[in-house]
Amino acid sequence: MLNVEIRRPKIEEINEINQFFRKVITDTFTKEGIGEKLDDIENEIEIKKKYLASDFESHGAERYFLIAIDSDRIIGTIECGLASDLIGNCTNNAYKGLLEVGTVFVHPDYQRMGIGNRLLKAMYFALQDAGKKEFCLDSGYKSAQTIWKKKFGYPDYLLKDYWDEDYDHMIWKIRVIEWI
Repeated sequence: MLNVEIRRPKIEEINEINQFFRKVITDTFTKEGIGEKLDDIENEIEIKKKYLASDFESHGAERYFLIAIDSDRIIGTIECGLASDLIGNCTNNAYKGLLEVGTVFVHPDYQRMGIGNRLLKAMYFALQDAGKKEFCLDSGYKSAQTIWKKKFGYPDYLLKDYWDEDYDHMIWKIRVIEWI
């Protein structure tokens, strides 16, 4: 039985979280059939590491992370911050100033156990407590897109073949109150 705790990360966990990013991102790229894109994997890992550093440097004001822990093992992450340049460019700045929820990662050994949903619900409450009414979310991973389409419906923006042939990018705008 899982005994999952969702909480803010601690500075002394930074190396473990960064190793978690490497594990999950590498696994995701492999499962997506793009595991050979080593530069893209490294770039994705570096972005997540910078987001985490921004959380610690700003005490959660710039980027705000939550982590899921099972028996002292990091098994999931989620974060929010201002919408990325990618979202801005793909939406012609329609979502400028909107918060983006991202870095929703679950350790491969814990996927399909509701950890992502628990992280998302905790982030909803954090956003609601901060007085936020909506956020955006994007994905270029086919497996994640399937999950997000089930949860949020058809994306507001569908960018066909954005990453490569048959590798679309999707962006959703979500009202917080509708998903708590």
